[in-house]
Amino acid sequence: QVQLVESGGGLVQAGGSLRLSCAASGRTFSSLAMGWFRQAPGKEREFVAALSWLGGNTYYADSVKGRFTISRDNAKDTMYLQMNSLKPEDTAVYYCAAGNAIISGSAKPSLYDYWGQGTQVTVSS
Repeated sequence: QVQLVESGGGLVQAGGSLRLSCAASGRTFSSLAMGWFRQAPGKEREFVAALSWLGGNTYYADSVKGRFTISRDNAKDTMYLQMNSLKPEDTAVYYCAAGNAIISGSAKPSLYDYWGQGTQVTVSS
């Protein structure tokens, strides 16, 4: 079992920045594929970013490419999502997810086995 806890969400003005964190426990963090997803009211959960189990490869949704940066610190069992130049359309609940290393980089929520509780990000215009 893997437990994931997100933090760092909040209210920010358009153009601002936030950094989300996802702390993992319960299994060797470095062996996990990790990703960030988000879900806005009335919409399906969508892929934001992912990285490989060693962190060497990163993947982004087109809508966030160039603005968001995903990273991981295996020594701290923590993954991050640095979000810059935020837009009102980035408003959503953000979830971190983890799965077996074989799915590294996947944008499919169904392939991830473990999910955090989510953290709200609200961007005002």
